[in-house]
Amino acid sequence: MLQKFVLITGFLDIPIGLATWAAALLEPHDTHFGALMACGAFLMFAGAALMWASRDMRVRAPIIFWQGFVRLTAVASILYMVPAGIADRWQYGVVAFDGAIALVYIIGMMRHTGATFFQLMTGKP
Repeated sequence: MLQKFVLITGFLDIPIGLATWAAALLEPHDTHFGALMACGAFLMFAGAALMWASRDMRVRAPIIFWQGFVRLTAVASILYMVPAGIADRWQYGVVAFDGAIALVYIIGMMRHTGATFFQLMTGKP
């Protein structure tokens, strides 16, 4: 079940990355063009890496584990934006969605491998 979850959530990063590229290409003169292109490429790479890691999760657990922290960064960024009034309502969904996935990745890899938090953090499952 965990393997399928990682595979599917990794696969879903790819169309999100393509959509991020599309948003940048539709407004190429926007000041965020470079960041959106890099973010889109990162999302596609992360999705491919998660799909690859799902094939041997015991050995590649740190990749999945650290991807949980990437998702927590998105959550923390949006939560930081809320009091400043610069978060859009749709971003609250990202908090719930990415927050849940992050917890599954982090806790799931600890349980799947039997490794501690710090072992996974240092890449030694």
